[in-house]
Amino acid sequence: MTSTTRALTLRLATSLLLLAGVAAGATELPTESRVPGGIAFIPVPGADLAPTVLFNTHRVAVVRRDEQWLAVVGIPLAEKPGELKIKVSTPNGTTEVPFTITDKKYKTQYLTIKDQRKVEPNPDDLKRIGAETKRSDVALSKFTALPTPSLQLLAPIEGVRSDSYGSRRVFNGQPRSPHSGMDIAAAKGTPIKSPAAGTIVEAGEFFFNGNTLYIDHGDGLVTMYCHLDTIKVKLGDRVTQGEVIGTVGATGRVTGPHLHWGVALNRAMVDPALFIGSK
Repeated sequence: MTSTTRALTLRLATSLLLLAGVAAGATELPTESRVPGGIAFIPVPGADLAPTVLFNTHRVAVVRRDEQWLAVVGIPLAEKPGELKIKVSTPNGTTEVPFTITDKKYKTQYLTIKDQRKVEPNPDDLKRIGAETKRSDVALSKFTALPTPSLQLLAPIEGVRSDSYGSRRVFNGQPRSPHSGMDIAAAKGTPIKSPAAGTIVEAGEFFFNGNTLYIDHGDGLVTMYCHLDTIKVKLGDRVTQGEVIGTVGATGRVTGPHLHWGVALNRAMVDPALFIGSK
């Protein structure tokens, strides 16, 4: 091989790598995992315009990849293994597209909480919790359509990530709902950064979650941040990727300072690790 041929080959290889990088970045997606608490990529029909897709009455993000429309479906932890269906609407009508998920075994965590009211709330606490649950559900159910969906995130803080997502939790000997987020251990006061651009759609002090924020990133992707020490933004603020939104704390029902980070996709609380990869 002549030096000229080698140079041309190198240039061609470099060009192909650059094109591959551009193509890969055209549609940023999380990791697929077809299990309860995971994410499924489902090819769906459509022409020039993206179809409208619903799963469990909630709208689903749809992206374009390799000349094919792809529904990016968040799967709730409560779903049972087997066949599920999404509803796909196009100008030609509505159809159901099936997909299958498999089982995943999550561990059980036993935790001791010093404040017994955080385990057995009194009647007034329960009224407050009910109102806060409605506020949280409204925030997590947001779907703000964007021209080009981006469904990848950066980690909000550096720290030791637990694998507690999906674990069945027992507080002071009493079973409670499964853990629907990722706990990241960090010192009190550690800055928390927004993992992507978005809008603050809920903020406040909650009974169980302590100081809490919710960010709508668009197309059904909403993130939540619990147990904060301080909140640095307010309702309605538009934040950029990497902007400080608060600091790590130990407010609410906790055993120590950490960030509870939740990620909702079409209202399903899915495993945040699927959006940021392994550390």
